[in-house]
Amino acid sequence: MSPDHQPVKPEPVSLREALRFWLKLGFISFGGPAGQISIMHQELVERRRWMSERRFLHALNYCMLLPGPEAQQLATYIGWLMHRTWGGVMAGALFVLPSLFILIALSWVYIAFGEVPVVAGLFYGIKPAVTAIVVQAAHRIGSRALKNGWLWGIAAAAFVAIFVLNVPFPLIVLGAALIGYFGGRWAPDKFSTGGHGTTNKSYGPALIDDDTPTPAHARFRGWNLLRLGVIGALLWALPMALLTALFGWDGTLTQMGWFFTKAALVTFGGAYAVLPYVYQGAVGHYGWLTPTQMIDGMALGETTPGPLIMVVAFVGFVGGYVHQVFGADQAFVAGAVAATLVTWFTFLPSFLFILVGGPLVESTHNELKFTAPLTAITAAVVGVILNLACFFAYHVLWPQGFSGQLDWASLLIAIAAAVALLRFKRGVIEVLIGCGLVGLVVKLIG
Repeated sequence: MSPDHQPVKPEPVSLREALRFWLKLGFISFGGPAGQISIMHQELVERRRWMSERRFLHALNYCMLLPGPEAQQLATYIGWLMHRTWGGVMAGALFVLPSLFILIALSWVYIAFGEVPVVAGLFYGIKPAVTAIVVQAAHRIGSRALKNGWLWGIAAAAFVAIFVLNVPFPLIVLGAALIGYFGGRWAPDKFSTGGHGTTNKSYGPALIDDDTPTPAHARFRGWNLLRLGVIGALLWALPMALLTALFGWDGTLTQMGWFFTKAALVTFGGAYAVLPYVYQGAVGHYGWLTPTQMIDGMALGETTPGPLIMVVAFVGFVGGYVHQVFGADQAFVAGAVAATLVTWFTFLPSFLFILVGGPLVESTHNELKFTAPLTAITAAVVGVILNLACFFAYHVLWPQGFSGQLDWASLLIAIAAAVALLRFKRGVIEVLIGCGLVGLVVKLIG
């Protein structure tokens, strides 16, 4: 190609133009983190050229090291790099808000009309499909992460720890990180599979290119780090103090804020990995919802845009609605407030990780040294997700427990969904719709 036909560098992007893009992304971000990151890569790197391939992967590698939804954090990072703090807040918030409003509406429909035969039939078919989706997630992550016997051993140990010994998920993450840290020193070749590496691929001059200097706001300053840390602490402490003053420490909303703060800090490996922890607390300890409702919430989370961890909004809505924290006449308001609070406490750390850590990352292009713990954590996540699949399969296929009969229709739907996902590579939404219709037919003729 002659120099005259080389792509020209894009024009600077206004905050208003960026806002339109992030709002659009919030409504089309289906497909889990892989699909969401793919959409951002296609739009921001390939088509619009707001960022070069190398800078995009550098930001993604950092987000992968953090607890929390990496796709949402990547959007926050890019928004912050382009338009300072408010750009990051805007990008990250718009990635989540459409999903929150949609899930509040769907959660209310579920609670209000879940016993209607048509709705019940649809969920009857969707539940086995969710089980197959979780199996697919374990297969997808495992095929990428389990590259040697060491990592297979970590995955097996994590499965035994959570399935047999009921070890809390945070301890599994900590143990895997320690194994990865020391394993990376003793056997670095066994723990070098994490991250996305680097690339020399180019789609033409980018607004933020490989050699674009780090903007002034993205340079590391100790005072700025301290300021953001104080602001973040206040944004967490003030709502918690208000909830404690209004409802007491043992109040439902207060405990939701505390529990989902802890959950936000252990979401290594994505939503599938942390859901067993959410189940242990929300279902087993607090009783905010039932195992069946947890599976139904997963189904709703899969069918809405945004990060899958937004299923916590469903958990919050059901818990607030059923426990009637504002009284019987304000059940919907209680559910909506609980869903919003849960979302706030779940995502607040993600924003802080980006805004506080971003300047450090921008000063160390291609020098991240933490892939060994990430590799070990990812291996452990495979075992934890397999445990989640077993949990779902038990409650879907034996609804009355092992003493009851096997639900053969659900088993056949689950097998068909697994074949569609694993063998024919069909989309999640497509499989959920198909299985929901099959479940409806089974219930109507049953």
